[in-house]
Amino acid sequence: MPGSRPGSHAYDVERARLRKELENSGRAVDEHANEEANRILKDERGRRGVLRSDRGLGPKGERGPGEPR
Repeated sequence: MPGSRPGSHAYDVERARLRKELENSGRAVDEHANEEANRILKDERGRRGVLRSDRGLGPKGERGPGEPR
């Protein structure tokens, strides 16, 4: 899995580093730098979550055709 997961210590450290970089470069105002850093990190990852098992897909009887069984 590339990168760290949101909410983890590594993600927080990476977000703080990016936030400070945004503040110092003037690309984001201090009040909005945290939100901007979160947006950038989520865009870079391009993922919506981690599916660890088939249970995340829902009940087998409710899955549509072409979805994993």
